[in-house]
Amino acid sequence: MTKSETNPKVDFYFTKAKQWKEEYEQLREIVLGCGLTEVLKWGCPCYTREEKNVVLIHGFKEYCALLFMKGALLKDTKGILIQQTEQVQSARQIRFTSLPQIVKMKATLKTYILEAIEVEKAGLKVDVKAASKALVYPEEFQKKIDKDANLKLAFEALTPGRQRGYNLYFSAAKQSKTREERVEKYIPKILDGKGLEDE
Repeated sequence: MTKSETNPKVDFYFTKAKQWKEEYEQLREIVLGCGLTEVLKWGCPCYTREEKNVVLIHGFKEYCALLFMKGALLKDTKGILIQQTEQVQSARQIRFTSLPQIVKMKATLKTYILEAIEVEKAGLKVDVKAASKALVYPEEFQKKIDKDANLKLAFEALTPGRQRGYNLYFSAAKQSKTREERVEKYIPKILDGKGLEDE
């Protein structure tokens, strides 16, 4: 397998890094060793195959990570993939807190990256619709959609992201009364096919 070239446009990410500098360099070397193309996306080094995003490198205060765009489709034989939040349906992370940890996992990481490339080659897609069906609605909203078929249809016609947005907003209220008020307020928007933030 041919090692890919580094992209000068991405170099700054590695040179400016105050934290995780050595870790980033090691991750970069591993990913480029798998023949992917290095580009800059969302301000992070992203690695693509035929312009499709496969994996990116990013970092936070507590850890740095490889983020697999379709990580939900990987076998994860080692049980190391992490779903950042419940709302993230497709992407999965492998997190690191030290350089020796990355060096030790080098072979495993290559295996995961190569599998992610195969997933992309096969054109596999994460079934976001199926995942959105797993949303658990607050009782106040569930009662409304059970009673009102039009509201139920309108809500189901929204994109999964919009559905999750509403569900999070409704569920976030601690009191039932507040949840009811929120649901009532946004019913017209849902019927109009609009998301929470849409004008």
